[in-house]
Amino acid sequence: MNPFAWVRTECKLLYKNRELFLMALPGVLFKVIFNYLPLIGLIIAFKRYNYAKGLWGSDWVGFENFKFFFTSDNAFRITRNTILYNAGFIVLTTVIAVAFAIMMNEINRRWLKLHQTVLFLPYFLSWVVVSYVTLGFLDHKNGFLNQILMSFGADPIKWYQDSAYWPVIIVLVYLWKSVGFSSLIYYAGIIGIDPSYYEAARIDGASKLQMVRSITIPLLTPLIVILFIVAVGGIFRADFGLFYFVPNDVSFLYPVTDVIDTYVYRSLRVVGDVGMSTAVGLYQSIVGLVLVLTTNWIIKKINSENALW
Repeated sequence: MNPFAWVRTECKLLYKNRELFLMALPGVLFKVIFNYLPLIGLIIAFKRYNYAKGLWGSDWVGFENFKFFFTSDNAFRITRNTILYNAGFIVLTTVIAVAFAIMMNEINRRWLKLHQTVLFLPYFLSWVVVSYVTLGFLDHKNGFLNQILMSFGADPIKWYQDSAYWPVIIVLVYLWKSVGFSSLIYYAGIIGIDPSYYEAARIDGASKLQMVRSITIPLLTPLIVILFIVAVGGIFRADFGLFYFVPNDVSFLYPVTDVIDTYVYRSLRVVGDVGMSTAVGLYQSIVGLVLVLTTNWIIKKINSENALW
């Protein structure tokens, strides 16, 4: 194709849709400035960064910055915690959010707004606030749970000194804060289903459970798959606020609450090595991209219609 003809065609298309391009321009500029220009900084992962020499003047060290993480005694533990917690979050959030969305679709419209607000409100709370709410339940002396235990004659539990309880606590806190947002997404998908499917099933004598199993879940599957693929991409990137603020960064709990992000933060705070933290961030991003591509490929092999692309 003649390159000049291609340029003319593109210019005509741009002029014809100039209003749409102008509307999209702020979003495009935001993406370029805050998502693509910072990618230049990834070069720090392969350098021994020196503030005096700057980004380009610092010495190249190859993969030396990556060795800090992979040769650490804690590498297996924090990688295991990151993967297992995120895998549990993905599965439990999906199951519970879909269940809540189905229940919201069945309740009286008069009370729907109340239920939506109650579910969605925790999502807007910062992890700092959530950490104080958690402390209100788990404080050794005045915590709500210990007060209940003592009222029954049991000894109070030192929650912040015993790591055995924290896998369950972390999961429960995450679900309480995050499941409402996912529920509303799935609820939006449910209300987009054509009501005629349910009317036909109701005429045939189908029960509520049968309609959920044969209509709601199958038609909601593409949305579930898309959110699942996106979530898998972040399986190596833990929620820093959850794992740092909620356990109050207590060293007794590191075996079960320490993840890649909190470990890198503490290492950066102590050592001050910017190159090391950049290297770990790059490692997390590459692994996340590979996981998304792999998951999408597997789903495409099973059912191409449910794949993301």
